[in-house]
Amino acid sequence: MFRRSMLVSILSLILLGGCAGNSPESESTTSTGTAEKGSRGTIGFSALDLKNPFFKIIADTLTEAAEAEGFEVIVTDAESDVNNQSKQVDNFITQEVTAIVLNPANRESIGTAIKRANEAGIPVFTCDLQCAAEGAKVTAHIGTDNYSGGRLAGKAMIEALGEAGGNVLVLHFKQANSCVERVEGFNDEINEYNANRESGKINVVSELEGGATQDVSFKATQDGIQQHPNLSGIFAINDPSALGAYTALSQAKKTDQIIIVGFDGQLEGKQAIKEGKIYADPIQFPKKMATGTVANIVKYLDGEDFNAVELIPTELYRKADAMKDPELQ
Repeated sequence: MFRRSMLVSILSLILLGGCAGNSPESESTTSTGTAEKGSRGTIGFSALDLKNPFFKIIADTLTEAAEAEGFEVIVTDAESDVNNQSKQVDNFITQEVTAIVLNPANRESIGTAIKRANEAGIPVFTCDLQCAAEGAKVTAHIGTDNYSGGRLAGKAMIEALGEAGGNVLVLHFKQANSCVERVEGFNDEINEYNANRESGKINVVSELEGGATQDVSFKATQDGIQQHPNLSGIFAINDPSALGAYTALSQAKKTDQIIIVGFDGQLEGKQAIKEGKIYADPIQFPKKMATGTVANIVKYLDGEDFNAVELIPTELYRKADAMKDPELQ
């Protein structure tokens, strides 16, 4: 008992000293107020964008699960900027955290910061978004099976457009590996559908950068419907993009002409599906990603086996699912 108390005190002093020189504007530190606080060390988490409810769920769930295991948690917001995230990783290294968790802001260029953590001997775990940089070692990743999810989005588009087919716009976010995989899956599903058809094909006529945000996707959709006035569908790589697209369609009075398939299953997205604004979403499970990441950190520290990569399947969520969803009652 004495040793445990001493360890907690020493770690608390280390944490206070490490945080004193670290004051990025976007950083917030969570605290537990429990007797076990920090007894297993500190986890530094750099979220992609805490304004996006999806990543806020990951941050809150990861914090709760980690604190239950006796970790201190530092949560930072990269604000979708890999330069911010790189600085946050450097701060974690300076603070000598026990482990680092990232939603990589850029699948390639975050690799340099991960390599610095590797050299410092700090294990790096990724959650939802994967790193594709050569030579950057990630201890474990838990995310969505985005390729299969993209194929489900393609099935939803085929279902929604029916035998008529039509022209489709994709709102992309190419800096995220997950979105690249989603669009690959979507395109493969559409191409297989078209392969043996003489008529009623679905044609992806444009891929525009939607920034994974409502504002950027709103503007991209305005551009898309000007360039292609005969669009029948839009595949948006997440719910904020889908909602931005809907606002643009609403202003252009094209909501009856063009259907939207999104991705995520955030509460706002589910509500939009219930209201008929979005046709369907392959839904993800951010809480499972967060709790699984904490479980992997514990197994790593305890010397137990764990999967280096775990991809959670999506499920297609339509209006019928929304009408009976307890979250929307």
